[in-house]
Amino acid sequence: MMDIHCHILPGIDDGAQTIYDSLDMAKQAVSQGIKQIIATPHHMNGKYENRKTGIIQKVNELNKRLKEEQIDLEILPGQENRIYGEILEDYEKGEIQTLAGTSYLFIEFPSGHVPRYAETLLYEIQVKGLVPIIVHPERNAELIQHPDRLYEMVNNGVATQITAASLTGAFGKKIKKFTEQLIEANLTHFLASDAHNVKTRAFKMDEAADEIEKKYGADMLYFFTENAELLAGGQSIYREIPQPVRQKKLFGLF
Repeated sequence: MMDIHCHILPGIDDGAQTIYDSLDMAKQAVSQGIKQIIATPHHMNGKYENRKTGIIQKVNELNKRLKEEQIDLEILPGQENRIYGEILEDYEKGEIQTLAGTSYLFIEFPSGHVPRYAETLLYEIQVKGLVPIIVHPERNAELIQHPDRLYEMVNNGVATQITAASLTGAFGKKIKKFTEQLIEANLTHFLASDAHNVKTRAFKMDEAADEIEKKYGADMLYFFTENAELLAGGQSIYREIPQPVRQKKLFGLF
């Protein structure tokens, strides 16, 4: 299994604070069947700035330590970018790290709203040859109230990633319900941990995988796991969920 969203690099954001925290997270990930993690430290969210060169250096250091500790886990470079107007300019400067060096790029919205310029910028990102992936849309207050806006983004080629803990109910019943609705409405393409530590923001990938298989079947679980592998390989992802799950009505979302 691959986890495409994780704050495992030590001391650079609100995830792992020390190398020992990183190692604890790595051990928990391996125990849940995770073999590869894309490290995605926060960037330009008002508190943390983590540029491409620094991320790659930290990834190399952590991979070296994992080998020394004989932990069977590989870390790949990524970045969780809070949406901002100059992101493409910074991409041209070599400051933006795509996911595992592919054309896929994480975009995070503020938790309470979606900026007015979001659709325009997402379009410009795609014109640049990149595929924007909106992280944890299920936890965005405006998208919960106006899911039609997310529908339009996805319809225009944007992908989304839900969080394992959202699906298991760790963020509350309202977010869990909306997460399920996004799955059922074919508005999400990836499942990831967004893990920050091993206690309060743990991986929960095994629990989420069990829930998906139980509620939606093995084909749905394959959809999420295969899309993560396709992303890491720089290939086109599946855009359609398995037909037995997909419904013509979008479950009362709109």
